[in-house]
Amino acid sequence: MQDLIHQKNLVHYRKLLAGPTLDDATRDYVAKLLADEELKDDPPPPAVENDPPS
Repeated sequence: MQDLIHQKNLVHYRKLLAGPTLDDATRDYVAKLLADEELKDDPPPPAVENDPPS
């Protein structure tokens, strides 16, 4: 169910950004919402330690 909502949010935010009706502040806010939602697609890679093996 969460995946469906996630996909619907992505489509909705992209549709809003493609339209001409948003003012600059609202467009910036929707762009942030879209970026936050897109982050849910790819979790960050695991941390890699830079210390060489001993």
